[in-house]
Amino acid sequence: MGAFLLNNKRENVKKTVSYLIKYGIPLVIGVGLMYFLYKNVDINSMMDTLKTDVNYWWFLPVAVVSILSHVFRALRWRLQLKAIDVKPSFSALLNSIFGTYAVNLVFPRLGEVWRCGYIANRQKASVTQVMGSMVADRLTDTVTVLALTFVTFLLAQGAFGKFFDTYPQMKESFMAVASDARIWMGAALAIIAIGWLLVMKTENKFIKKIQLMARNLWEGFAGIAHMEGKWWFLLLTLLIWGCYFLQLYLACQAFSFTSGLSVLAVLVVFVLSSIGMGIPTNGGLGAWHVATIFGLSLYGVGVFSPSNFDPRASAFAMLVWGFQQVLIIALGIYAFASMAIDRNRIESGKTIVDTTNDEIKL
Repeated sequence: MGAFLLNNKRENVKKTVSYLIKYGIPLVIGVGLMYFLYKNVDINSMMDTLKTDVNYWWFLPVAVVSILSHVFRALRWRLQLKAIDVKPSFSALLNSIFGTYAVNLVFPRLGEVWRCGYIANRQKASVTQVMGSMVADRLTDTVTVLALTFVTFLLAQGAFGKFFDTYPQMKESFMAVASDARIWMGAALAIIAIGWLLVMKTENKFIKKIQLMARNLWEGFAGIAHMEGKWWFLLLTLLIWGCYFLQLYLACQAFSFTSGLSVLAVLVVFVLSSIGMGIPTNGGLGAWHVATIFGLSLYGVGVFSPSNFDPRASAFAMLVWGFQQVLIIALGIYAFASMAIDRNRIESGKTIVDTTNDEIKL
């Protein structure tokens, strides 16, 4: 009995440590970045900016475009799921997208896993296959960001060159990391090790289970290659990222000091902020702010100085990011309420979920 209690206690400690690592570290990083950003900002000047230099009506179209980006993402994911014979209703998909961002706000990166589990459970489908489609979905976004980054850096060489001339130590740091052979060798060895693990012949049940999960993931991922409507997929990808850019462009029109920025300037800020979102913090907390303030500084909105961040750029980052989080929370509340109603309809037989054809509402 004592040994059982001891093992149980150890398991609880392991789970607690695991949760702290997964969700505590991103929160600490985000809060740390926010403290780093705003500890030296003139808060009174920032508040004056929010009172006098902002036309808040511009945030209405920002909200509309933001919701449209979620609609397009749901439509794109539906194409991928259809390729693996998973056919949830559009409303269920849209709720899953709304819910994903709400979950990510609390638990970074868990939202994608949650939406896969929700759709797989609702449709009685393979979780790993659905997750494979999500991996393809996110990989498409990664490729899009890389392509946008490459094009934007080419178009805006002058602005970045000016910054690196001002801060040569940052350029030296970037070059040192990019040219470090140990990083590239470690990545290559990790890829080889994973590949060997997946193809090796073994009777080990644990490894065989991993290999089965990997095959299901691959089937879901590879669905993008034989799905119907590939051109629709490409168009929806362009619409998703077009909406993301348009949100920021419209938000820039709300501020007197950014309304005159060129499309290229806004594109630079957009790409940098998108890269910032790749840092695992809660909803881009801190990382998005740093990237956005840096981008604005390239085009004359303040100076990127850790010892004294510009109150105008800080106000811009705080308001635009804060508005998006409020919208995500509102959409998340709607999504979870809608999913509860949907679950009740399924349980009462008013909605029949057919795993091979489109579902029927009675």
